Amino acid sequence: MDFELTDHAKDVLAERKISEEWVWKTLNEPEKKETGNDNNLHYFRKIPEYGFRILHVVVNPETLPKEIITIFFDRREIKNEIKNR
Repeated sequence: MDFELTDHAKDVLAERKISEEWVWKTLNEPEKKETGNDNNLHYFRKIPEYGFRILHVVVNPETLPKEIITIFFDRREIKNEIKNR
């Protein structure tokens, strides 16, 4: 699949010190993937190098190439994971 980082996503990577390698791993090997109410695709993956926090990558599937809109470590997913244990 072809993905492209938006300017916002590039800024977020730098500001939040998120490795671009982690983003590509999340997109290529997600532990969870879902379509949100916003019709965007949401990819999730634990990042061992970052204390197993869950990286959340949001992608607009309507564009070619697919645009990576934003990237963040998702505290809500950590809480959901703990609840589901």
